[in-house]
Amino acid sequence: MHWTVFTGQLSGWFFLPSFNRLSNGFYTDPMMWDAQELFVRELARTLKPRANVLGFDFGNELTTCWQAPIEAGDPWMARMFALMNEALPDHLHVNGLDHRPWFTKDTFSPQALAAARFPVTHCYPYWSEAVKYGGAMDPPSVKLLAAMTVLIRAYAGSQEKPVWVGEFNTCIKELPEKGQAEWLEKAVLAGIDGGVNWFTYWDSHDVDRKFEFNPLEYSLGLLTNDGQVKEQGRVFKQLAATYGGKPVVYPKANLPQPPADRTQDATWRWLLDWMGWKPVAS
Repeated sequence: MHWTVFTGQLSGWFFLPSFNRLSNGFYTDPMMWDAQELFVRELARTLKPRANVLGFDFGNELTTCWQAPIEAGDPWMARMFALMNEALPDHLHVNGLDHRPWFTKDTFSPQALAAARFPVTHCYPYWSEAVKYGGAMDPPSVKLLAAMTVLIRAYAGSQEKPVWVGEFNTCIKELPEKGQAEWLEKAVLAGIDGGVNWFTYWDSHDVDRKFEFNPLEYSLGLLTNDGQVKEQGRVFKQLAATYGGKPVVYPKANLPQPPADRTQDATWRWLLDWMGWKPVAS
C-alpha cells in the first residue's frame, strides 16, 4: 500500500495532520517544515518493518488543501522527496495530484512533477471537464488516461517515462452500471495502448448512502457497499488477469511539445489535438 502522509480524503471529507495551522505557510514556514519532518521520520520508523508498504504519497491531492507560488512549491517538493528517500529508502514515494497542476499554474510546475521518479495523475472526465467536449464514450472521456500520460511525458521529454494513473473513474452519476463498466474497459485499453504503467481505480466499494457525501460518490465502486461484485468489478478483474505482469509497450511516435500556455483551455486544446477530436458545436 501507499501511505498518504499530509492529506487524506474520503469522498470530499478532508483528514489533515494535527499540526496543520490552516495558513498559507505549509510550504514555506520553517516551523511547519520541522513538524512535517518529524512526522515523516516517525511514520518511516513505524512503517519500516512492514513488508506491504510501497512508500509514501505526499497526500491525496495536496493542492486541494494548500497552495503556493511555484517558486515555493517546487523547492519544497524536492526537499520532501529527499527527506522521504532518506527516512524510508528503497521505496517508491510519489506526489499524487489531480489534473490541476498539469493544466494550470498550481503550486508545482509540470516540469518538476514530470521529473519525479514516478509521476502520478488522477483522471476524472467530470472533474477535468472532459464532458464539455463530448459524451461519456467519446475520446475526450475514454482517452483521458492515455492523453494525460502523453502530456506528462511531453513535460518529461521522454516517451518511456513511467506514469501511474493513481485514480480514475468517470464521476458521471448518470451512467448506469453497464455504462460505467463499458467506460472502464475502453479507458483502460486506451491507456494500455498509450503505455500507462499502473492503474488504480477509484474506488473499491460504493459509499453507504446513510453517510452524507457528495451524491457523485455513492455508486463509483467496483463492489457494492456490502461486497457484491458489480459489472465494472468483473471487467476490472478480467483486465487485471489479462494484462497484469506483462511488460509495458511504450509508444514509438514522437512526443509533441507541451502546451505553450498553461491554462485549462489551452491544455484541453492540446489534448484534443492529440486525440484528433473536434467537439461538435452546440
